[in-house]
Amino acid sequence: MLYRKFGKTNEEVSVLGFGCMRLPVIDGVQSNIDDEKAIEMLRYAIDHGVNYIDTAYPYHGNGSDKGGASEPFVARALKDGYRERVNLATKLPVWMVQTRADMERLLDEQLKRLETDTIDFYLLHGLNKSFWQNMAKLNVGEFLDQAIKDGKIKHAGFSFHDDFDLFVEIIDAYDWSFCQIQYNYLDENYQAGTKGLEYAASKGMGVTIMEPIRGGALVDKLPNEVLDVWKEAPIKRTPAQWALRWVMNHPEVSVVLSGMNEMAQVVENINTANEGVANSLTDEELALVDFAKKTIKEKMKVNCTGCRYCMPCPNGVDIPGHFALYNNAYLFDMLPKAKGQYGMMFPQAAKASNCVECGKCEEHCPQNIAIIQELKNVRAVLESN
Repeated sequence: MLYRKFGKTNEEVSVLGFGCMRLPVIDGVQSNIDDEKAIEMLRYAIDHGVNYIDTAYPYHGNGSDKGGASEPFVARALKDGYRERVNLATKLPVWMVQTRADMERLLDEQLKRLETDTIDFYLLHGLNKSFWQNMAKLNVGEFLDQAIKDGKIKHAGFSFHDDFDLFVEIIDAYDWSFCQIQYNYLDENYQAGTKGLEYAASKGMGVTIMEPIRGGALVDKLPNEVLDVWKEAPIKRTPAQWALRWVMNHPEVSVVLSGMNEMAQVVENINTANEGVANSLTDEELALVDFAKKTIKEKMKVNCTGCRYCMPCPNGVDIPGHFALYNNAYLFDMLPKAKGQYGMMFPQAAKASNCVECGKCEEHCPQNIAIIQELKNVRAVLESN
């Protein structure tokens, strides 16, 4: 496993991190994690050098304000001496914070859920303008300083979903150790983007990358034109390997998170990380990735990563499922087939036409997708005769 210095913390982190947001589940129920499979996967990764484990309060939840199943799962998986071998990262659910006391209560709850005395890397989760304004008003820096002083956390950071200007404002407001941003070859100029990556690194911050394969979209939703070109490349790689290697090629990147849900993905990603040296891709290889980016952007309709923050819909609409099929219809030139699949895959109660425009999904979407309008587009295309 390759390791990189994690900014000013001087910690050495594996270039591949294990994201505990898309773990295998039983019967499709997100809160019902398949412990046998998931623990085997996580421990295999640790045994093969992965030392950065990422979770969050709501991961694998059921949509309520109660914590999801991921943090307690991580506590179970890290027993038998595994906790001492890793850096553990989790996140403060800032949307649940109204007072300083809320911050302290939630952190203490997370320490209990994770069955640990100290969280190595603690992030403010999913900062955007409104969340940041509230955190700044509540002097979150003082809370973080005290948590570090008390030994409850080692290093403070934030994950981010907004524009570059706000990213700079947040970085300049506190002495952060690290940050977490969305970054992949489709999203060079999206949210913090390349400018944000470079700015954070210039401030001595470690940078964790989320969505390096866009929730799987850069693996199983690629046009044939892209796959055909990659088949002719001198070095043969899977779509996931191309995507991960592109991110790892940036020297400013400290660790790349992957939300793996089967053992084959763990094995492949570890093999990829073992070759993920910064600045190791050739100009010819980077040109192939640029071709893929251009081709996909021309065809993709909705900027959805399948994170499921929008779910559950109060009216039963399967939002990410609709967007995945809608994108596939154009990525693979399969509109007639997609219409048929739409009718078979989604019961009437889950169809886009059941959207009542309450807007709750848009409040939680980290991609800032106009979900209501896009569901109308899905309805017009996939529900039409």
